Amino acid sequence: MTIFDPLSRRRFGALALGGGAALPLSGMLGGAANARTPGPLVGPVARPGPVTDGLPRSTPEAKGVSSAVIGTFLDDVAGAGLELHSFMLARGGSVVAEGWWWPYERQRVHMTHSLTKSAMVCGVALALDEKRFALDNKVVSFFPEHVPADASDNLRAMTVENLLTMQTGHDRETSGSEWRPIKTSWIAEFMKIPVVFKPGTKTVYTSAASYMLSAIVTKTTGMKLADYIRPKLLDPMGITDFQWDVSPEGVSPGGNGLSWTTADSLKLGMLYAQKGRWNGRQLLSAAWVEAASRHHSDDEEGPYGYQWWIGPDQSYFGLGKFTQMSIVFPQYDAVLAIFSAINKSRMLKPFIWKHFPAAFTDNRPPVPGAAAALRKRTQALQLLPPLAASSSPAAAQITGRDFTLAANDQAARKVRFDIGTDRVRYQLTDARGTHSITAGLGEWLEQETTMTGAALHHEYEPERMRVLSRASWIDGRTLEMTWQFIETVFRDTVTCRFQGNTVVIDRGVNMNSGELKLPSLTGTRAPAA
Repeated sequence: MTIFDPLSRRRFGALALGGGAALPLSGMLGGAANARTPGPLVGPVARPGPVTDGLPRSTPEAKGVSSAVIGTFLDDVAGAGLELHSFMLARGGSVVAEGWWWPYERQRVHMTHSLTKSAMVCGVALALDEKRFALDNKVVSFFPEHVPADASDNLRAMTVENLLTMQTGHDRETSGSEWRPIKTSWIAEFMKIPVVFKPGTKTVYTSAASYMLSAIVTKTTGMKLADYIRPKLLDPMGITDFQWDVSPEGVSPGGNGLSWTTADSLKLGMLYAQKGRWNGRQLLSAAWVEAASRHHSDDEEGPYGYQWWIGPDQSYFGLGKFTQMSIVFPQYDAVLAIFSAINKSRMLKPFIWKHFPAAFTDNRPPVPGAAAALRKRTQALQLLPPLAASSSPAAAQITGRDFTLAANDQAARKVRFDIGTDRVRYQLTDARGTHSITAGLGEWLEQETTMTGAALHHEYEPERMRVLSRASWIDGRTLEMTWQFIETVFRDTVTCRFQGNTVVIDRGVNMNSGELKLPSLTGTRAPAA
């Protein structure tokens, strides 16, 4: 009988993941644009990295912001049971408050989902200023090779501005989750969508429109949008540690696919709050900022500008699925950036509008002790709980053995458990290969993994994902693992129930655009060698 030799912390850093080849721990999401420095390999509680975002810091009260109101905002969000991952608040060009709920940290990137749209549209602004195309240009004029012979008059009438305002004439949304599994041209897929209404007459929010804007930038510049805006916008702002997926035809998805840090979301909002200026340079035209943040159309979720949502009292915001936000308060030269795992933004927005801009009170006397209390609080934020060690006598019969899986719709063929005194390595073999996650029995372990997850993860399936994992014996024959994918919103719970020579494995997720639980996998243990 093979007993798993517990991996030391040092050896774990060189652990061969997946099918046995050692993977670098600086992997990228999908067709990402940039690599980045990985976080620590092993928990339990990592310390925040140094401040490297280049933004000046100040205290709330020095910039006319109430520490007490910020604290009350955090109280209200916590009281509602809402899961924040990070926030940064800036006013007058300086960061005045910030916090990350461990294991989310300042140096980690985070999927932005549709907040990507508000970054993508900067590329449209730059290309318009360079006269590469115009707002009234017809969409079909850029891609004649993809236009169907029987294209409708409505499709032929659609303009660049219709894409910007989500008034394409479509009668339904096309989510990025629909296109990500498609390996052929997404431009061709766009041309197949029925244009039911005359463009400009009906607003239907759709990531398909944003993708086409990115494709138009690529067609007219010869560059992926991420590469086009990097020297013109991102580099001057110090936004370098990001990843941006690429479609099968080499286009940066305009509606999603961008991962970057909380500070980068804040910088995007600050650029707009400063009317396109950054450190004395006009990176975006003030006329574009005014146009993009103006009410152009009405969606059922609210008024819409040019890929920015319009909020109350002149505010406007970028918004991504599961509530990723960059909120601009132009009257107050203030920006609030948030990453979270909140299923619907309408659960959080009432608390935002209640406390901001109320927090921007230049003449309000400070509440004694509030600034110190806020600083102490934000330095001790934590999402994942501490762990207690657990064990089971059943481990000796399970460790080192393969379980052959019954036929299933996940193309999963077998699983294996290697169980030591302080960790469990779980391996799953499917049509993509062999994937592994090592979970701590008593502590969280950090690593990269190729573990399949698309069906539960809004159809995202990057080559590698960074994950924090723990395991616990719920009873003598039930092992539960938690996988926190710490550059995303997704937290998977995997429950393995052993009985005799069989195992039943259930896997669910905290939130998703689709199913929250996969069908059970049933495995039969191979005979001992």
